[in-house]
Amino acid sequence: MIKGLLVVVGVLVTAAGTVFALQGFGILGGSVMSGNHFWAAAGPIIAIAGLVMLTAGLRGRRAR
Repeated sequence: MIKGLLVVVGVLVTAAGTVFALQGFGILGGSVMSGNHFWAAAGPIIAIAGLVMLTAGLRGRRAR
């Protein structure tokens, strides 16, 4: 149950981090975050954290 939750949360956090990064780099417009250097740096870090959660969830599922 926890591993499945890690997978779902990992996907959501990865998607959010990707959107934040794209807005920070100015690729996606229409937001206060657009063109902001903070989000250009924080977005990839958030996306990597999501990938770590996703990987942890998937590894736990294969072990069984």
